[in-house]
Amino acid sequence: MVLLLPLPGLAAQVPVSCNNTVSDDETLNAAVASSSVGDELVISGPCLINSTIRLRGQRAYRGGEPSGTVIRQANGANLAALMASDTWLDAQTYTGDPVSIKNLTLDGNASNNTGRATDGIVLMSWNSTVENTRINFMRGSGIRLTNTNSAGKAIVNTQVNGRIVHNFISDSGLHGVYVQDSGNSVTDWDLIDNWIADSGASAIRMENSAGWKVRGNHLYGVGQTAIVAQRLFGTTLSDNYIEGFGEGATAGTWAGIGATVQGDAASVISDNKIFNFGGEPNTASRYHYLSISQVNYGAGFVSVTGNAIRGIGSTRSTGLNYEKGGGTSLTVVSTGNLVTGVATSRNVGTGVTITTGQ
Repeated sequence: MVLLLPLPGLAAQVPVSCNNTVSDDETLNAAVASSSVGDELVISGPCLINSTIRLRGQRAYRGGEPSGTVIRQANGANLAALMASDTWLDAQTYTGDPVSIKNLTLDGNASNNTGRATDGIVLMSWNSTVENTRINFMRGSGIRLTNTNSAGKAIVNTQVNGRIVHNFISDSGLHGVYVQDSGNSVTDWDLIDNWIADSGASAIRMENSAGWKVRGNHLYGVGQTAIVAQRLFGTTLSDNYIEGFGEGATAGTWAGIGATVQGDAASVISDNKIFNFGGEPNTASRYHYLSISQVNYGAGFVSVTGNAIRGIGSTRSTGLNYEKGGGTSLTVVSTGNLVTGVATSRNVGTGVTITTGQ
């Protein structure tokens, strides 16, 4: 006897129309609540919201074209985020199911929402995608991937295998893309071919970069360090174009790429272009164009090859900076890098071995 199981329901396209009124978030959230697994919510705008759009897992959220689907934060709403994973909003301690977001514009309306550092998208969902979105005028970060729920508690599982691709993120008060990871959860994502402009702190800040591919991103107008990549572990940072960094009013030691290293696996930093077209404007700051500042434990290994660094000739600049910090040792294959226009071409700290490889 053959047992016939019922077929799952077919996924549907769910049209959602906004009216540019503050009831639009209610319309959007009602459509999300009534949707089924596998559905694609197709949003037409403009949408004006004064509560966060809840992202249920195993669903897609799509506009027709970014300029035609604009989701804007209403004056004085002061939201935590314009869109957020349901697991994050509900303070769960596990990552959410995958979501897909594409072809939207998110407008944080920062000048009329001064009471909170609003993020554009907060994801606490694994295997998720953000593609072809425009995220503008957030007082917080454009996209925040986090292992920490809205109540401040970390998840107990992993949050891996996502993609952030072909987005334009501009005018973020904090970071363009922020990977917030107090544990070891948000690993093995792709951050590829994005444009990130005018970030108050970092264009890309990764508290955990293990297994990540950060490739082909174009970064400019950066207040502090352009790419912060902590805990390198099988990480690739390649083909990124950094026009400038350390352009804000806060004094410090800023880098085009600033990394720390784990002691178990090797990583690659290659073929990046790191410049400072806006000069090195803060005379109280130091500028390290590519810096490995710390091995977190054990022996670190990094291949740094084929990068093009061109400074402005100041006395406060270093091209390549290699230090082991508190780790046992750091071995760097450092070869084929073009370094010019800096006071110190390469600084090699105690316990660091430089090699040309095989």
